[in-house]
Amino acid sequence: MGQKVHPYGFRLGFNKPWRSRWFAKQGYAKLLQEDLELKGTLRERLKSAGVSGIEVDRPGNKLRVTIRTSRPGIIIGRKGAEIEKLKQDMARKTKREVFIDIQEVHKPELDAQLVSENIAMQLEKRVAFRRAMRKAVDSALRFGCKGIKVRVSGRLNGAEIARSEWYLQGQLPLHTLRADIDYGFAEAHTTYGVIGIKAWLYKGEILDTTKRRGLLPEPEPRRDRRDRGDRDRGDRDRRRERESHAPAAPAEHTGPATQAPPSELPRPTARPAPILPPLMSPQQHQPAWKQEARHEPPASVPEGAPEKPDTGTPDSGEKQ
Repeated sequence: MGQKVHPYGFRLGFNKPWRSRWFAKQGYAKLLQEDLELKGTLRERLKSAGVSGIEVDRPGNKLRVTIRTSRPGIIIGRKGAEIEKLKQDMARKTKREVFIDIQEVHKPELDAQLVSENIAMQLEKRVAFRRAMRKAVDSALRFGCKGIKVRVSGRLNGAEIARSEWYLQGQLPLHTLRADIDYGFAEAHTTYGVIGIKAWLYKGEILDTTKRRGLLPEPEPRRDRRDRGDRDRGDRDRRRERESHAPAAPAEHTGPATQAPPSELPRPTARPAPILPPLMSPQQHQPAWKQEARHEPPASVPEGAPEKPDTGTPDSGEKQ
């Protein structure tokens, strides 16, 4: 009941990268504790700079920190003085060579962490929570967000009993892995207690697999056992059919190669002769009624002799 999955951790390795990228065979706990302290210190020190996220890389014995912020000028300072001072403090604390990269967030209204921190800042200034929530939702939708949900929990407006209220506009497919959902959490420390703010922003679906090519290898498609059996059965049937139609292999000869006599050479196929019944000559293969009558030329008659009546067989087309 009520078990929730973190939207970022749910998609980690699928369309979200890791926020700490390093590997350690020994001393993993110390490095992890160092990361957590480093991120906590930076968030507290750069609270007014609108920090959205902090990523840590450890190439060798060095330390590279990437800070995503909506106000990079506050972190850099005049002529880079602030960032140099920050780099020296981190190097002295971690005893490593430190590099700091600054990435600007161009649309803070579409960043869930900055949205939740903005609402928390307004609640600490005693702004009505419904007004702050509605303003954040309208700003996100105006900047092209496909869906947003904001939830506040605690002693709202100083009530004795804590409760939760939320606003939802647009669509928010939390169960869709390819959905690009940003999640942020912040706390507002007021005079009547702590109020927690959560924000979910849906920015669309990530359909391009090249964006997550370096995260995980492409899994092979799952094959059904029944489909595999049908496919194997079809392969066997096709193999048997090929074997039945294939010509017989010639017998192997152990002696020297010899050429076949001319009588055994293949000949072109001729039109088959008609099948005759037994004990019947080829001249009598047609019945008697089909044979045409033979007409002999009449013998020469001397002049002046009377003509003999015609006793020949009449033609088949004349009547007797």
